[in-house]
Amino acid sequence: MLTYDEQLAWIKINAFSYLRADWLDNLFDIFKTGAEILKQDAHTLSEESKISLQTAQNFLKLTAALDAEREMERTQKAGGKIVFKGHSGYPQALLDIKEPPLALYIRGSIDEDNAVPVAIVGTRKITPYGRRAASQLAQDLVSTGVTLVSGLARGIDSCAHAASVRAGRPTWALIGTGIGRCYPAENRELAIGVLDNGGAIISELPFDAAPLAPHFPRRNRLIAGLSKVVCVIEGEAKSGALITAKMALEQGKDVLAVPGPIDSPQSAGTNRLIKDGAAMITSALDIIDALPLDCKVKLNTKNLEAGIDAPQEGFSAQEKLMLEAIGEGSKTIDDIALIIKSDISEIAGILFTLEVSGAVMCQDGKYSKRKI
Repeated sequence: MLTYDEQLAWIKINAFSYLRADWLDNLFDIFKTGAEILKQDAHTLSEESKISLQTAQNFLKLTAALDAEREMERTQKAGGKIVFKGHSGYPQALLDIKEPPLALYIRGSIDEDNAVPVAIVGTRKITPYGRRAASQLAQDLVSTGVTLVSGLARGIDSCAHAASVRAGRPTWALIGTGIGRCYPAENRELAIGVLDNGGAIISELPFDAAPLAPHFPRRNRLIAGLSKVVCVIEGEAKSGALITAKMALEQGKDVLAVPGPIDSPQSAGTNRLIKDGAAMITSALDIIDALPLDCKVKLNTKNLEAGIDAPQEGFSAQEKLMLEAIGEGSKTIDDIALIIKSDISEIAGILFTLEVSGAVMCQDGKYSKRKI
């Protein structure tokens, strides 16, 4: 159990996000406690722990400026808590990642023992296809009992959290600001929904930290760390979601991606992930298949495994006939021709239209209904 003074010291040290894990380990090895570290001058810290003098000066300047007691008071007033690495309430999954935070600010609750956490991340510049895919996958995963993990950002993240809120299920939001802020501001109601449904909003940053660019890549390691697998739904060639995917791979987690149109910039990153070996997502079952066995047994996948017919609204009579012929499996164009007894060239034209609309997909010459 940390003493109160040591808790205050850890909160101060944790606020300096530029202190690499090996430097921090050296400081604790040498000075033993956080309180003792903060008593040193810059020259001593630099010489003893092999960090630059400028870094030591910046570290002491920032930690001296942070009012740790006020951090605790404001967090408690907001209904949150601060938990400390290796102590009660700190997520065990984060102990295994590179540079686990010394302290985490949490509003809401994290039930690690019973949760099956799956990350859904992706672009803020969401397309209609990405929105449809994210909403359907999130809805299907939540229906089985999965806890969705994301970043409460615009676009894909919001779709994932919103699906959980609609279903009344917990979801974990790792944010790139302090828990005293909501960014973007339009997600304020969504953030309230996250908390009202037993989820959590989590940050390693001081209570009122602003949404600065360097905060978000560091936040992504926590998304990956808390999740069993990471799913990317739309992401540009240089995307924060790809940073999350990279960190997940470094942590030994599986990464999956939703394929997208080859001419869509928002799918450049996901298509690259698949090309480089990430598993392709065509339905929520692909994601569930990637989970460890001890996670799968906690889920109820009966409805998903039973199969759900593709929506029939908005299709012509010929297109509906084609979808019925394809059924829940996969069929070649010759198989379909035998079933509906029609000319192959006519069938090919209808299949092309259905493929462009996203209703069906073709893989290895066989057509099947797209589940997203």
